[in-house]
Amino acid sequence: MLNDISHQQIGDYMRKICMSFCVSFCMSFVKSFYKSFCLFVSLIGFPLMALSEPYSAPFWLPNGHLQTVFAATLASTPKVNYNRERWELPDGDFVDVDWVEATINHTGFESAQSLNNAITENVAQQNISHQSTVAQHVAFENMPIVVLFHGLEGSSQSAYALNLMAAVKAKGWRGVVVHFRGCSGEPNRLPRAYYAGDTAEMQLYLSRLREKAPSAPIYAAGFSLGGNALLKWLGETNHAAKTIITKAVAVSAPMDLAASATALDTGLNRILYTPNFVNSLRPKALGLLSRFPQLQVKGLVADNIKAAKTIHDIDNAVTAVLYGASNADDYYAKNAAKPWLESIALPTLILNAKNDPFIPAQSLPTNHEVSSLVTLEYPESGGHVGFSGRGNWLAEHIITFFDSQ
Repeated sequence: MLNDISHQQIGDYMRKICMSFCVSFCMSFVKSFYKSFCLFVSLIGFPLMALSEPYSAPFWLPNGHLQTVFAATLASTPKVNYNRERWELPDGDFVDVDWVEATINHTGFESAQSLNNAITENVAQQNISHQSTVAQHVAFENMPIVVLFHGLEGSSQSAYALNLMAAVKAKGWRGVVVHFRGCSGEPNRLPRAYYAGDTAEMQLYLSRLREKAPSAPIYAAGFSLGGNALLKWLGETNHAAKTIITKAVAVSAPMDLAASATALDTGLNRILYTPNFVNSLRPKALGLLSRFPQLQVKGLVADNIKAAKTIHDIDNAVTAVLYGASNADDYYAKNAAKPWLESIALPTLILNAKNDPFIPAQSLPTNHEVSSLVTLEYPESGGHVGFSGRGNWLAEHIITFFDSQ
């Protein structure tokens, strides 16, 4: 009897394993098929739009949620090989920046360092090709640089970063992704966090980049939170920004932070997106409090962090405390870029989809609220940092704006 029961249990167990395997296999197959289908129809099944045309989503991405999720999780992304550099900051902290550089096809050398090495060798050997090598070095040093500022909890591995950096390299330019503090995979050293309107950090990073490349055109692209920070910096610095960068693009920037926070905490957004952000920020905040218990004096409380469920909750419990605001609403009011858009003094493209789930269309600035040097582009579709299904439209559109006269 025991043997019979044992065999029956073993049989049931094996059937469960087989069923689980079949279900997993089917789900994997469906997902792979869907991704392949989406890639096929986006690259082959439909004509690519001219880069000067506004974006319009393909029929198989019918709403802002699908356009957002597809771009972030399902769309194919290129492989990008970065060279990481650590920038030590004046306050004792650091940020990591990831570089992509033009290939040998464009400069004759793989990097600025290899050019410098070649020049040194030629000088030592009195090589007759020294003049040519110096010319190549000058061309490299004058090569445009695209600097990218990522969104909330983003990095150089975010889909939009990979797409833009691959396009920058294909163009024959240099690119660099600046990670905000704590976003490069290693906790920062100080009891400090990045936030949506941290223009002092933008000034620090962009000035450092200008020092490293004194003669190159520098183009800045900010995505989501990084876009808000970039636009606010442009407005605050006004004409001084022109001594550092040449042009700027902000994609899906939440220029009215209060409106965007409310949108994220409402309806389907609260289920689809808000938990991802809060669940990523919560352990970072708790880790910061563990490493710097003196933050309790400022009002950083572990129970409040653990209880946070919404964007407003986490901004009340963490961001506003570290920033020094009285609450989340005070933080939003003081860090939104929208009031500063009239003061932008260099060519800037603001690209926002009207169906962005994070950003209510009615909160977007009008032509009367921005400088004459700001171009507003609000296609009907695109989602939040989406604009997928039409090849690499977003990255190429950004580069086209930078490269235009």
